Amino acid sequence: MIDPPAASPEQVTEVACLPDPVPAHPLLAGCIEIGRGESSIVLDGGRGDRVFKVVSSPADYFYLAADDRPTGIHFPRLFADHGVVGKASNGYSFRLLEIERLLPVSGEAEALARSLSHAYWEGCEKWANLGVNRGRLALYHIAQDPPPGLPASLVEAISALSDFIEEYPIQPDILNPHNLMMRPDGTLVLSDPVFLP
Repeated sequence: MIDPPAASPEQVTEVACLPDPVPAHPLLAGCIEIGRGESSIVLDGGRGDRVFKVVSSPADYFYLAADDRPTGIHFPRLFADHGVVGKASNGYSFRLLEIERLLPVSGEAEALARSLSHAYWEGCEKWANLGVNRGRLALYHIAQDPPPGLPASLVEAISALSDFIEEYPIQPDILNPHNLMMRPDGTLVLSDPVFLP
């Protein structure tokens, strides 16, 4: 996704957005769009702590809904998989998921996110000669030798994410600041840390 050393974590702020309209589906009728990324659309369906997320990337779908996906306090909670709801312009199916509502990072969660992204960036630079696999190696090494101050639960989550990525044709991405979010209680969540190479 990002080719070190062309950018640093501080420079990775602009994200191309999915150009497709919200697919027609009874659960999405009247919902307000509250976010859009490279391969997803998030809608507020008036369900309080839940949102609808329409994903067009198999990587996102695997990460959020696969039976063997990583789970725990640093991963998004899936409430329902409503199945295929159309086709995206990228050729993949749109899938409708009902997940927990997350917030942009702030406070302590933002400091943890910056530390994690910085360590990941340093790893990507260190193993840049490995091409597309540099992110996998960077993530693995964060789990093995975490930066100071990362809570044990977050190190365990990085290790689980690293193991999960090894089983799928996906790559990690924890450079984009929108890929790390938090719960209202301040818990850092790896909200969207994968992509298709």
